[in-house]
Amino acid sequence: MIKQFITTCALACCAAMAHADGLQDLEKFLREVNSGKANFTQVVTSPRRASDNVARSKTSSGTFEFLRPDRFRFVYAKPFEQTIVADGQTLWLHDVDLNQVTSRAQKDALGSTPAALIAAGADLKGLSDAFELKSAAARDGLAWLEARPKDRNGQLQMVRVGFRQGQLAVLDIEDSLGQRSVLTFNNWQANAPLKLGDFKFQPPPGAAVVKP
Repeated sequence: MIKQFITTCALACCAAMAHADGLQDLEKFLREVNSGKANFTQVVTSPRRASDNVARSKTSSGTFEFLRPDRFRFVYAKPFEQTIVADGQTLWLHDVDLNQVTSRAQKDALGSTPAALIAAGADLKGLSDAFELKSAAARDGLAWLEARPKDRNGQLQMVRVGFRQGQLAVLDIEDSLGQRSVLTFNNWQANAPLKLGDFKFQPPPGAAVVKP
């Protein structure tokens, strides 16, 4: 489900809100949180097949960290090892099983993706250039925000962001093919002591490097 973030990404606030308002949580996050790290679990559900009317899902897990501006890293540990790194210039995808690295210009890959909400946005005005943003009804004990890309021609259709007491709890992503990816975050560290050098990526020796 990596492409959900880039083609697929840490929204967090530092204090609990007196009332559930996802847009206010996002605004506070953009203003106060410059870096973060967390563990995540991701469940990807495909549309039901006409042949058997069964929706199929797969679960993966790993770690996530980000540093403004425009740096982030997803490390998938289970069930397959993959790493996504944005170093500010290039977006890298390393598939360990395939021994393959894909690279592309970061500016061309992140404009209207969940990664832009997580790491690239500087304020609500800037994000509003790419997304229609609005608070949604509270549910499951979370304050929710909906972000819909203004560019309707991309793969991403909708991102729902859930906050629990000021911290990012859920990213719920839907694409144009009806596939849904839900990431649940835990063990958040807001304003973690991360450096630009932590987001450098060097393709492993012997790995094939592909530039789409």
